[in-house]
Amino acid sequence: MRRKKTRSAVQWGAFLAAHVLVAWLGWVLPSQPMGDVVLVYQPWSAAALGGGPVVGINESWVYPQLALVPMLLAQLLAVPFTTMFGVAGGYLIGWAVLVTSCDLLAFGVLIGRGGTRRRRRAAWFWTAALVLLGPIAMYRIDAITVPIAVAGGLWLAQRPRVGAAMLTVGAWVKIWPGAIILAVIAAGRRSWQVMLVAASVTAAIVAVLLLLGAGENAFGFLTTQTGRGLQIEAVAATPFLWLAVVGAARIEYSFDILTFQIVAQGADAVSSALTVVMAVVIAAIVILGILRARGGAAWQRLLPPLSLALVVALIVTNKVGSPQFATWLIPPVILWLVFDRPRARAAVALVLVLCALTFAIYPLAYDALLRAEPAAVLIVTVRNLLLVTLLVHSVQVVMRAPSSTASTRLTH
Repeated sequence: MRRKKTRSAVQWGAFLAAHVLVAWLGWVLPSQPMGDVVLVYQPWSAAALGGGPVVGINESWVYPQLALVPMLLAQLLAVPFTTMFGVAGGYLIGWAVLVTSCDLLAFGVLIGRGGTRRRRRAAWFWTAALVLLGPIAMYRIDAITVPIAVAGGLWLAQRPRVGAAMLTVGAWVKIWPGAIILAVIAAGRRSWQVMLVAASVTAAIVAVLLLLGAGENAFGFLTTQTGRGLQIEAVAATPFLWLAVVGAARIEYSFDILTFQIVAQGADAVSSALTVVMAVVIAAIVILGILRARGGAAWQRLLPPLSLALVVALIVTNKVGSPQFATWLIPPVILWLVFDRPRARAAVALVLVLCALTFAIYPLAYDALLRAEPAAVLIVTVRNLLLVTLLVHSVQVVMRAPSSTASTRLTH
């Protein structure tokens, strides 16, 4: 018992220390890895609290409306630190405290006071991924969705309605947790219950938004994405980056969506095509999951790789290639380690390498990437090739998912 308590204390301490380290790195590393928090989130939330326009209500917004909630909470948590560190510094600390608190709550769901061996290994994976990914793992709105997806995904095993509700809320913060909901439905884990809960939660959120006067802005986060160009870190932008190396393409900043994009012949056509490509790939993976479930594949063996495949597909086929997308990979792999650890090893290794490469790109080599220096472009290329590899691997595991009769009973 004493050994178990010590082991648990070490894991909790390491997880908390990882957050302190990563939060500090955001202050000292180049390229302002915490820039979105103070330059975008703080003004949005300050305007909402100060009687100004409320993004997603009075004006169209790039995020689903619930993304504003953690931004507002960070304002409240920033109050004790504002006098000492100023408005920007106080808000940064408030944001870091909020993300750390949410992660600790989900960490408790994962291992509690000790957890099984599978859950402990999943906890170490999360700690390592956080450190390897660096500040981008904390200083983006995506960081709020990670603990929601971890807790919601774990609760799918014994409390599927609660898990589905949490994942739906997560999707209204940032869309990607909806991929796990699709995987749950396709895998046959109480599909009708999950669909009913997801639809009910969505209907309730939309009703509140309409009552607040959102009108056509209620789904503005979907329409605002259609006009985006091809972002430099997107997988499909890789060939254009090499063209930029030799001067046949340009990297320019878009003040409309606050990102660096590719300017080259054919780039706009590729960007437009990716929306259709994403829909086709996602649909194909969902259909594959349904066929495997109907073929008798055990849901606990099918759900993790199917979730990861759908999440990676969202990244690989996206016209946007933001570094924080790497955080999306963490919850599906945690679920994989908990539900089916022996088959998760390759995914664990790939995701940890992807986190490290993403950290190397942003913020460490980002200035060099903007100058289209070959070494930085090479790092992006390797990272993007590994994303495609991870997608192929996940789909292959889905195709080989064993049947229920061959599945061993899970230990939670």
